[in-house]
Amino acid sequence: MISDEELNRYRLSGDRIRVVRDALESNDVVGIVVAWDDSHVMIRKRNRRIVKLDRSYSYRPFSEPRKPEEGGTGA
Repeated sequence: MISDEELNRYRLSGDRIRVVRDALESNDVVGIVVAWDDSHVMIRKRNRRIVKLDRSYSYRPFSEPRKPEEGGTGA
């Protein structure tokens, strides 16, 4: 699970992140961190829609390439 410190760093920098939910790259969510609580993270996508995602997913900077073996472990 991603820590509060990491989420705060992403929020303050405004950098885009990639949320890997499963093995399919087409299911990744790309956006910026807006808010979070104990179990969820709010991500603003490029089209300005907000997505509420589980904190157990894999959160990585968008600038890093996606690892082929990487897959999320969410609900």
